[in-house]
Amino acid sequence: MGPLSGRDGWEVSLMTDGTGGAGEPEASDSLKAFGEVVKAFRKRAGLTQEEFAPRVRYSVPTVASIEQGRRFPPVDFVERAEDALDAFGALRGAARHLSRQPGLASWFRQWARFEAEAVSLYTYECRLIPGLLQTEAYARTLFTNQLPPLSDDQIEAQWVARAERQRLLKERPNTAFSFILEEHLFLRRTGGAQTTRALIDHVLALAELRNVEVQLMPVARNAHAGMAGPMQLLETPEARWFAYNEGQRGGMFVSERKEVSVLQMRYARMRSQALSLDDSLGLLQRMRGAS
Repeated sequence: MGPLSGRDGWEVSLMTDGTGGAGEPEASDSLKAFGEVVKAFRKRAGLTQEEFAPRVRYSVPTVASIEQGRRFPPVDFVERAEDALDAFGALRGAARHLSRQPGLASWFRQWARFEAEAVSLYTYECRLIPGLLQTEAYARTLFTNQLPPLSDDQIEAQWVARAERQRLLKERPNTAFSFILEEHLFLRRTGGAQTTRALIDHVLALAELRNVEVQLMPVARNAHAGMAGPMQLLETPEARWFAYNEGQRGGMFVSERKEVSVLQMRYARMRSQALSLDDSLGLLQRMRGAS
Protein backbone atom coordinates (compact mmCIF):
# COMPACT_ATOMS: atom_id res chain seq x y z
CA MET A 1 0.00 0.00 0.00
CA GLY A 2 2.99 2.34 -0.30
CA PRO A 3 3.02 5.12 2.32
CA LEU A 4 0.12 3.58 4.21
CA SER A 5 2.00 0.38 4.89
CA GLY A 6 3.99 1.34 7.97
CA ARG A 7 5.14 -1.09 10.63
CA ASP A 8 2.14 -3.13 11.83
CA GLY A 9 -0.01 -1.11 9.46
CA TRP A 10 0.56 2.14 11.34
CA GLU A 11 2.49 5.18 10.23
CA VAL A 12 3.02 8.21 12.45
CA SER A 13 4.02 11.68 11.34
CA LEU A 14 4.10 15.19 12.78
CA MET A 15 2.63 16.54 9.57
CA THR A 16 -1.08 17.36 9.83
CA ASP A 17 -3.77 19.28 7.98
CA GLY A 18 -3.46 22.37 10.13
CA THR A 19 -6.59 21.83 12.24
CA GLY A 20 -4.54 22.13 15.37
CA GLY A 21 -1.47 20.02 14.83
CA ALA A 22 2.09 20.62 13.77
CA GLY A 23 2.17 20.61 9.99
CA GLU A 24 3.42 23.77 8.30
CA PRO A 25 2.30 24.35 4.72
CA GLU A 26 4.95 23.45 2.18
CA ALA A 27 5.38 25.00 -1.25
CA SER A 28 4.73 22.49 -4.01
CA ASP A 29 6.87 22.21 -7.14
CA SER A 30 3.90 23.34 -9.24
CA LEU A 31 3.51 26.52 -7.17
CA LYS A 32 7.22 27.28 -7.46
CA ALA A 33 7.11 26.71 -11.22
CA PHE A 34 4.10 29.01 -11.59
CA GLY A 35 5.89 31.68 -9.57
CA GLU A 36 8.92 31.48 -11.85
CA VAL A 37 6.69 31.90 -14.91
CA VAL A 38 5.07 35.00 -13.42
CA LYS A 39 8.46 36.46 -12.54
CA ALA A 40 9.84 35.78 -16.01
CA PHE A 41 6.93 37.53 -17.74
CA ARG A 42 7.07 40.42 -15.25
CA LYS A 43 10.75 40.99 -15.99
CA ARG A 44 10.08 40.62 -19.72
CA ALA A 45 7.58 43.47 -19.35
CA GLY A 46 10.23 45.56 -17.57
CA LEU A 47 8.21 45.82 -14.36
CA THR A 48 9.37 45.68 -10.76
CA GLN A 49 7.18 43.98 -8.17
CA GLU A 50 6.25 47.45 -6.89
CA GLU A 51 5.10 48.47 -10.40
CA PHE A 52 3.37 45.17 -11.13
CA ALA A 53 1.38 44.90 -7.86
CA PRO A 54 -1.07 47.79 -8.57
CA ARG A 55 -1.83 46.37 -12.01
CA VAL A 56 -3.10 43.09 -10.51
CA ARG A 57 -4.58 44.88 -7.47
CA TYR A 58 -2.60 42.86 -4.93
CA SER A 59 0.02 43.97 -2.44
CA VAL A 60 3.74 43.73 -3.12
CA PRO A 61 4.20 41.07 -0.37
CA THR A 62 1.44 38.98 -1.98
CA VAL A 63 3.09 39.23 -5.41
CA ALA A 64 6.41 38.26 -3.86
CA SER A 65 4.83 35.26 -2.10
CA ILE A 66 3.26 34.04 -5.34
CA GLU A 67 6.51 34.42 -7.27
CA GLN A 68 8.35 32.48 -4.56
CA GLY A 69 5.80 29.66 -4.71
CA ARG A 70 4.65 30.23 -1.14
CA ARG A 71 1.09 31.29 -1.93
CA PHE A 72 -1.60 29.81 -4.15
CA PRO A 73 -2.57 32.44 -6.76
CA PRO A 74 -6.24 33.49 -6.69
CA VAL A 75 -8.15 33.19 -9.97
CA ASP A 76 -8.46 36.95 -10.36
CA PHE A 77 -4.69 37.33 -9.91
CA VAL A 78 -4.07 34.90 -12.76
CA GLU A 79 -6.48 36.74 -15.06
CA ARG A 80 -5.15 40.19 -14.22
CA ALA A 81 -1.53 39.07 -14.53
CA GLU A 82 -2.28 37.42 -17.87
CA ASP A 83 -3.69 40.70 -19.22
CA ALA A 84 -1.11 42.99 -17.60
CA LEU A 85 1.84 40.95 -18.86
CA ASP A 86 0.41 39.96 -22.27
CA ALA A 87 1.46 36.39 -21.43
CA PHE A 88 -0.09 34.65 -24.48
CA GLY A 89 -2.20 32.36 -22.26
CA ALA A 90 0.89 30.94 -20.54
CA LEU A 91 -0.18 31.93 -17.03
CA ARG A 92 -3.68 30.51 -17.46
CA GLY A 93 -2.17 27.29 -18.77
CA ALA A 94 0.33 27.04 -15.92
CA ALA A 95 -2.41 27.72 -13.36
CA ARG A 96 -4.41 24.72 -14.57
CA HIS A 97 -1.57 22.43 -13.48
CA LEU A 98 -1.29 23.78 -9.95
CA SER A 99 -1.89 21.43 -7.03
CA ARG A 100 -5.49 21.60 -5.77
CA GLN A 101 -4.18 21.21 -2.24
CA PRO A 102 -2.03 24.27 -1.47
CA GLY A 103 -1.22 24.75 2.20
CA LEU A 104 -1.66 21.09 3.08
CA ALA A 105 1.34 19.55 4.77
CA SER A 106 3.10 17.07 2.49
CA TRP A 107 2.26 14.01 4.61
CA PHE A 108 -1.43 14.93 5.00
CA ARG A 109 -1.77 15.21 1.23
CA GLN A 110 -1.68 11.41 1.09
CA TRP A 111 -4.81 11.19 3.25
CA ALA A 112 -6.36 14.04 1.23
CA ARG A 113 -5.85 12.07 -2.00
CA PHE A 114 -7.73 9.11 -0.53
CA GLU A 115 -10.35 11.51 0.83
CA ALA A 116 -10.92 12.98 -2.64
CA GLU A 117 -11.84 9.55 -4.05
CA ALA A 118 -13.65 8.06 -1.06
CA VAL A 119 -17.13 6.59 -1.42
CA SER A 120 -17.77 6.97 2.33
CA LEU A 121 -16.18 9.38 4.78
CA TYR A 122 -16.98 9.33 8.50
CA THR A 123 -15.73 11.93 10.97
CA TYR A 124 -16.03 12.18 14.74
CA GLU A 125 -14.73 15.34 16.42
CA CYS A 126 -14.59 16.42 20.04
CA ARG A 127 -12.04 19.27 19.79
CA LEU A 128 -13.18 21.57 16.97
CA ILE A 129 -15.53 21.68 14.00
CA PRO A 130 -14.05 19.48 11.23
CA GLY A 131 -12.33 21.31 8.40
CA LEU A 132 -14.90 20.18 5.82
CA LEU A 133 -17.65 21.99 7.78
CA GLN A 134 -15.83 25.16 8.83
CA THR A 135 -16.71 28.68 7.74
CA GLU A 136 -13.93 31.03 6.73
CA ALA A 137 -14.37 33.14 9.88
CA TYR A 138 -14.20 30.07 12.13
CA ALA A 139 -11.16 28.66 10.31
CA ARG A 140 -9.28 31.94 10.39
CA THR A 141 -9.93 32.18 14.14
CA LEU A 142 -8.23 28.81 14.57
CA PHE A 143 -5.31 29.78 12.32
CA THR A 144 -4.84 33.15 14.00
CA ASN A 145 -4.67 31.57 17.45
CA GLN A 146 -2.40 28.68 16.48
CA LEU A 147 0.89 28.33 18.36
CA PRO A 148 3.61 28.80 17.26
CA PRO A 149 2.06 31.74 15.40
CA LEU A 150 1.56 31.51 11.64
CA SER A 151 2.50 34.25 9.19
CA ASP A 152 -0.16 35.96 7.08
CA ASP A 153 0.97 33.94 4.06
CA GLN A 154 0.69 30.68 5.98
CA ILE A 155 -2.79 31.57 7.22
CA GLU A 156 -3.87 32.43 3.68
CA ALA A 157 -2.43 29.19 2.29
CA GLN A 158 -4.16 27.12 4.94
CA TRP A 159 -7.52 28.76 4.28
CA VAL A 160 -7.19 28.22 0.51
CA ALA A 161 -6.38 24.56 1.18
CA ARG A 162 -9.37 24.19 3.46
CA ALA A 163 -11.73 25.88 1.00
CA GLU A 164 -10.52 23.57 -1.77
CA ARG A 165 -11.11 20.48 0.38
CA GLN A 166 -14.62 21.66 1.23
CA ARG A 167 -15.59 21.40 -2.43
CA LEU A 168 -15.69 17.63 -1.91
CA LEU A 169 -19.07 17.90 -0.20
CA LYS A 170 -20.75 19.25 -3.32
CA GLU A 171 -18.49 17.89 -6.04
CA ARG A 172 -18.90 14.27 -4.88
CA PRO A 173 -22.69 13.85 -4.46
CA ASN A 174 -22.33 10.06 -4.50
CA THR A 175 -19.95 10.07 -1.53
CA ALA A 176 -21.65 9.50 1.84
CA PHE A 177 -20.41 11.96 4.46
CA SER A 178 -21.22 11.33 8.12
CA PHE A 179 -20.24 13.70 10.93
CA ILE A 180 -20.66 13.14 14.67
CA LEU A 181 -19.93 16.37 16.55
CA GLU A 182 -19.89 17.07 20.25
CA GLU A 183 -22.54 19.57 21.30
CA HIS A 184 -19.97 21.56 23.27
CA LEU A 185 -18.12 22.51 20.05
CA PHE A 186 -20.91 25.00 19.34
CA LEU A 187 -21.41 26.03 22.96
CA ARG A 188 -17.76 27.14 23.13
CA ARG A 189 -18.54 30.01 20.71
CA THR A 190 -15.10 30.01 19.10
CA GLY A 191 -14.67 33.36 17.36
CA GLY A 192 -17.62 34.92 19.17
CA ALA A 193 -21.41 34.81 18.95
CA GLN A 194 -21.66 36.10 15.37
CA THR A 195 -19.11 33.58 14.08
CA THR A 196 -20.96 30.81 15.91
CA ARG A 197 -24.34 31.77 14.44
CA ALA A 198 -22.86 31.82 10.94
CA LEU A 199 -21.19 28.47 11.60
CA ILE A 200 -24.47 26.88 12.73
CA ASP A 201 -26.25 28.28 9.66
CA HIS A 202 -23.50 26.82 7.48
CA VAL A 203 -23.69 23.37 9.08
CA LEU A 204 -27.50 23.38 8.84
CA ALA A 205 -27.26 24.23 5.13
CA LEU A 206 -24.75 21.44 4.48
CA ALA A 207 -26.92 18.98 6.39
CA GLU A 208 -29.64 19.56 3.78
CA LEU A 209 -27.45 17.87 1.15
CA ARG A 210 -28.59 14.31 0.49
CA ASN A 211 -25.07 12.93 0.96
CA VAL A 212 -24.31 14.71 4.27
CA GLU A 213 -25.43 13.55 7.71
CA VAL A 214 -24.74 15.53 10.88
CA GLN A 215 -25.37 14.15 14.37
CA LEU A 216 -24.69 15.83 17.68
CA MET A 217 -23.40 14.00 20.73
CA PRO A 218 -25.15 15.68 23.68
CA VAL A 219 -23.16 17.01 26.60
CA ALA A 220 -25.04 14.74 29.01
CA ARG A 221 -24.54 11.12 27.94
CA ASN A 222 -23.93 8.25 30.36
CA ALA A 223 -22.16 6.09 27.73
CA HIS A 224 -19.78 7.25 25.00
CA ALA A 225 -17.76 5.03 22.66
CA GLY A 226 -15.51 7.86 21.48
CA MET A 227 -13.71 8.70 24.71
CA ALA A 228 -10.33 7.86 23.12
CA GLY A 229 -10.54 10.90 20.87
CA PRO A 230 -11.39 12.05 17.35
CA MET A 231 -11.24 9.81 14.30
CA GLN A 232 -11.81 9.78 10.57
CA LEU A 233 -12.71 6.72 8.53
CA LEU A 234 -13.00 6.37 4.78
CA GLU A 235 -13.90 3.69 2.26
CA THR A 236 -12.13 3.61 -1.11
CA PRO A 237 -13.79 2.65 -4.42
CA GLU A 238 -12.05 -0.73 -3.95
CA ALA A 239 -13.96 -1.25 -0.67
CA ARG A 240 -10.83 -0.81 1.49
CA TRP A 241 -11.19 1.12 4.74
CA PHE A 242 -8.56 3.41 6.24
CA ALA A 243 -8.52 5.68 9.26
CA TYR A 244 -6.79 8.87 10.29
CA ASN A 245 -6.37 10.06 13.86
CA GLU A 246 -4.92 13.41 14.86
CA GLY A 247 -3.57 14.63 18.17
CA GLN A 248 -1.80 17.66 19.56
CA ARG A 249 1.43 17.19 17.61
CA GLY A 250 0.90 14.38 15.20
CA GLY A 251 -1.26 12.56 12.72
CA MET A 252 -1.57 8.81 12.20
CA PHE A 253 -2.77 6.75 9.28
CA VAL A 254 -4.30 3.43 10.23
CA SER A 255 -4.38 0.79 7.51
CA GLU A 256 -4.21 -2.48 9.45
CA ARG A 257 -7.62 -4.11 9.03
CA LYS A 258 -8.07 -5.18 12.66
CA GLU A 259 -7.32 -1.69 13.95
CA VAL A 260 -9.64 -0.09 11.40
CA SER A 261 -12.33 -2.58 12.43
CA VAL A 262 -12.05 -1.43 16.06
CA LEU A 263 -12.57 2.19 15.00
CA GLN A 264 -15.52 1.22 12.79
CA MET A 265 -17.10 -0.55 15.76
CA ARG A 266 -16.68 2.53 17.94
CA TYR A 267 -18.07 4.85 15.28
CA ALA A 268 -21.11 2.62 14.77
CA ARG A 269 -21.79 2.66 18.52
CA MET A 270 -21.46 6.46 18.63
CA ARG A 271 -24.02 6.76 15.85
CA SER A 272 -26.51 5.03 18.13
CA GLN A 273 -25.49 7.12 21.14
CA ALA A 274 -25.68 10.49 19.39
CA LEU A 275 -28.95 12.32 18.77
CA SER A 276 -30.94 11.31 15.70
CA LEU A 277 -30.53 13.37 12.52
CA ASP A 278 -33.77 15.29 13.13
CA ASP A 279 -33.06 15.86 16.82
CA SER A 280 -29.53 17.01 16.00
CA LEU A 281 -30.78 19.61 13.55
CA GLY A 282 -33.40 20.72 16.04
CA LEU A 283 -30.77 21.21 18.71
CA LEU A 284 -28.60 23.20 16.30
CA GLN A 285 -31.53 25.45 15.47
CA ARG A 286 -32.20 26.07 19.17
CA MET A 287 -28.54 26.83 19.82
CA ARG A 288 -28.53 29.19 16.86
CA GLY A 289 -31.41 31.13 18.40
CA ALA A 290 -29.72 31.29 21.80
CA SER A 291 -26.27 32.31 20.55
